[in-house]
Amino acid sequence: MNDAIAFAKMNGLGNAITVADFRGRNRVLSPAQARAIAAAEATRCDQIMALHDAASPDAAAFVRIYNADGSEAEACGNGNRCVAVVLAEQAGGPDVAFETRAGRIEAEVHDDGSVSVDMGEPRLGWRDIPLAAEIDTKMFDLSRIIPGLPGLDAASAVNVGNPHCVCFVDTIAVHDLAAVGPQVETHPFFPARVNFSLAQIVSGEMIRLAVWERGAGLTRACGTAACAAVVAAARNGLADRNATVALPGGDLRIHWRECDNRIHMTGPYELEARGHIPASLLEASAS
Repeated sequence: MNDAIAFAKMNGLGNAITVADFRGRNRVLSPAQARAIAAAEATRCDQIMALHDAASPDAAAFVRIYNADGSEAEACGNGNRCVAVVLAEQAGGPDVAFETRAGRIEAEVHDDGSVSVDMGEPRLGWRDIPLAAEIDTKMFDLSRIIPGLPGLDAASAVNVGNPHCVCFVDTIAVHDLAAVGPQVETHPFFPARVNFSLAQIVSGEMIRLAVWERGAGLTRACGTAACAAVVAAARNGLADRNATVALPGGDLRIHWRECDNRIHMTGPYELEARGHIPASLLEASAS
């Protein structure tokens, strides 16, 4: 089994994650291989967190993140918590650090079954998100940019390692996110595609959120979307910088700290199964 790729099937608030360990191997998944792994019963997931050898000696791994459609993502908040648990278990301590395309991630696994992750600083410039044209990212009318989206006139854009558009609504349930989400995700105004969320402000300390995740579709939870929602709400005076985000899969605590501008996310994880990826999935077309 020396050549077998070990995996841990996990979830963060129902966001299905497969952590696969490719360290010590010169292998990078093709889109077809990622799709095959994400679709297989044993490893079915919204995101694959593929561990590779880190460039820095003080990081435990470099993590490539694949969506279920085979595309690569820069960041995955729920996946980061799952990776932290796997690496902390191997290290024998609660504190871990690893690398992603979005930058270095530091995390702490707590005794109560939760994990805190430093998600870094948000990027708020229109080029950094990115958007196709200059606009005030703090608040804009999405329905004017994408005609045919009534009631979606209070939107905000932010990059928290990956691009997000958060639209504030009075009631999430009156909107068909499954129909609207794909239109927003792939619209040319978002040249790197975008994660799209509907946010309902309950109070200064509570936001309800529903998410259409780029490359994965409707999801029970999205950690980076929760981070983006708190940043967007706080920028507009709609919620505090330290708030709970209630997603269909459960709650995340997000703190956008004033002292250093960094976002800290705390939430749970579940370990569902362990195993080795069948060779047949890794033999999928490299196209």
